[in-house]
Amino acid sequence: MFLGIDLATFIQLIGYPGMFAIIFAESGIIVGFFLPGASLLFTAGLLASVGVFNPWILIPLVTIAAILGDNVGYWFGAKIGIKLFVRPNSRFFRQEHVRRAQHFYERHGWYAIILARFIPIIRTFAPIVAGIGSMNYKLFVLCNVVGALVWASGITSLAYYLGERFPLIEHYLTPIILGIIAITTIPLMWQTWKSARRAA
Repeated sequence: MFLGIDLATFIQLIGYPGMFAIIFAESGIIVGFFLPGASLLFTAGLLASVGVFNPWILIPLVTIAAILGDNVGYWFGAKIGIKLFVRPNSRFFRQEHVRRAQHFYERHGWYAIILARFIPIIRTFAPIVAGIGSMNYKLFVLCNVVGALVWASGITSLAYYLGERFPLIEHYLTPIILGIIAITTIPLMWQTWKSARRAA
């Protein structure tokens, strides 16, 4: 469910433009941190396997959206991102999101840009923190492209393949999505627990 609508129904309503916008926003736009990236990609891949979307359009589209979103996040961080560390909390912004992404980036170095793709919230703020930290842009672009290929292309292609190979899998979409959410949330919970432990 997303915004009170079944996710598969929601994706069909928004179509290609909506998919592009959501993946773009979640990849590096502050207000996009709450969007359902991984589950949305997987569901779209399954829908492509039953003919709702053309995979040759869908997969490149979400991959390009992920790359562009991260680039916008990087340049936002490089230009005005430092102000985030003094910005007060609001409905669409929490200081702890930036701090969490900063700790993740410091711990994992340049490949944090790739790993962050698979962690909710962190994936939105990681490119912004990379821009704040003046990460070498060529290296950032390389990590960005690799991460987008593994995450956006990978998850969507995997779902398409599974849908083609196991047609009945669409009947188990809800538990699969819940499983994806649970799996991708584990690293975030782990990072939160470690941060709380260090603070204590």
